[in-house]
Amino acid sequence: MRASRFFISTLKEAPSDAEIVSHKLMMRAGMIKRIGSGIYTYMPMGLRVIRKVEAIIREEMNNAHAIELLMPLVQPAELWQETGRWDKMGAELMRVKDRHGREFAIQPTSEEVVTDVVRTEIKSYRQLPINFYHIQTKFRDERRPRFGLMRGREFTMKDAYSFDRDIDGLKKSYQIMFDAYVKIFNRFGLQFRAVAADNGAIGGSGSHEFHVIADTGEDALVYCPNSDYAANMEAAEALPLSSVRAAPTQALAKTATPGKAKCEDVAALLNLPLAQTVKSIVLTVEKEDKGVTSKQVWLLLLRGDHELNEVKAAKIPGIAGYRFASEAEIVEWFGTPPGYLGPINTKKPVNVVVDRTVANMHDFVCGANEVDFHFTGVNWGRDLPEAQVFDIRNVVEGDPSPDGKGTLAIQRGIEVGHVFQLGTAYSESMKATYLDENGKPQLIQMGCYGIGVTRILGAAIEQNFDDKGIIWPTALAPFEVVLCPMGYDRSEAVKAETDKLYAALQAAGVDVILDDRGERPGAMFADWELIGVPHRIVVGDRGLKEGKLEYQGRRDAAATPVALEEMPGFIQAKLAN
Repeated sequence: MRASRFFISTLKEAPSDAEIVSHKLMMRAGMIKRIGSGIYTYMPMGLRVIRKVEAIIREEMNNAHAIELLMPLVQPAELWQETGRWDKMGAELMRVKDRHGREFAIQPTSEEVVTDVVRTEIKSYRQLPINFYHIQTKFRDERRPRFGLMRGREFTMKDAYSFDRDIDGLKKSYQIMFDAYVKIFNRFGLQFRAVAADNGAIGGSGSHEFHVIADTGEDALVYCPNSDYAANMEAAEALPLSSVRAAPTQALAKTATPGKAKCEDVAALLNLPLAQTVKSIVLTVEKEDKGVTSKQVWLLLLRGDHELNEVKAAKIPGIAGYRFASEAEIVEWFGTPPGYLGPINTKKPVNVVVDRTVANMHDFVCGANEVDFHFTGVNWGRDLPEAQVFDIRNVVEGDPSPDGKGTLAIQRGIEVGHVFQLGTAYSESMKATYLDENGKPQLIQMGCYGIGVTRILGAAIEQNFDDKGIIWPTALAPFEVVLCPMGYDRSEAVKAETDKLYAALQAAGVDVILDDRGERPGAMFADWELIGVPHRIVVGDRGLKEGKLEYQGRRDAAATPVALEEMPGFIQAKLAN
């Protein structure tokens, strides 16, 4: 490719609406162009990266014996209504009507459509297992699109769906896809981590997320440096920080804490460690029976320095669909406004749930359900009855690892892939069955596997950039090598040697671009550093007189002289590494 025949449109400054680094650099490098909130045109330079991402994904999916098809962007409402997701998806599901008034969804994902394909095409156990995938545009009507391609409304995604006879088959298909994802992300050249995750709205029994490691990542990843344990914050198990509960050493006392509503302030006033305090979180669950709505109020207790994990809380039996209680509800059930709440002497009965760590605490401090007062020296069994115990908190760095092999560390990550064991979540509602060896119908076991194709671009940049611009891993770069001739239009020697090298690299299968635009060296170098091409070769009269060319990797601090005749082999060796 010659630069004069390509479209290059770089900017010195990012548009004012660009937010995070990847958004700014992609706009400046001319890779994307915003045409609406969360909607972008992929410009030629950015599209080359997308195609390279897709090529790697497609190759590894094919190697894993997945079969490519292409499902529609616009999908009939009837399929989504079968699974109940037409209503459950909420406002993120873009709904449209055709000229006949029939309703459709602009797909955010394709579980319903692919399950419909399988239930009509797969009849016998002999046709299983099978795995279908496609790379297709998706649309999710995000409330607040932001961060460029990281949280847009329209995006490209690879989603795959496995279908098996039984749970054992599902687990084998899941492992095949997990291993394929590891190969894909290794080929991308990105630092990543696979973590156990919560299934969320997709449903099913088990899942892992794949995260690109980046300080700017939205997600907290929990892992043990001494083992393979890894999970996202939502799914990371928090063990009790004391294995046994010590015996009481203090008497229960109602203690004045005037104006001190927060655990931190109470601990400071009483000259106690924050870890000796217990915080109260109040949730309301509304239930309807025969047109009558009733309320249940739940009191969740956490150590004062810990935070509630809302995903874990939602899994407590009887608490699904909860909301945080209003102040009026808190006063009605506890007799006091927030800040002085506790499990002793509530105004009305409440359901009490305690975190594992709180369950093993003794002589702790909690609210007295009276303004300006807390109880000190509180102990389970003696001062209040034992409560339901669940893991309901976020882990913190230094917590013991659930596998017993050390302590936990936390790093930031950007989710770019997710694999799910769906089981029969969709086959049951859509009646997708096969006939077994005995001719009896059985529900198909299903898995789901997604990669955010366009999101990979933003995540890769968030991990690889400097003050000059993007630093693409070679596998994802729009071009692997750029030739930068000094005076291409003025020096016959420079032009001849550049053309010769260009032809040699092309013949060797190198994805090379020759910058023949006649730009000044400073402007030329700045463009390619911004765009992030990983390998640069400079051809100039001065170097040619000595039989040398200059090579500089995008991360290199200085150029390296390379003999003219050795450059093709030198570059091929660099690319091979």
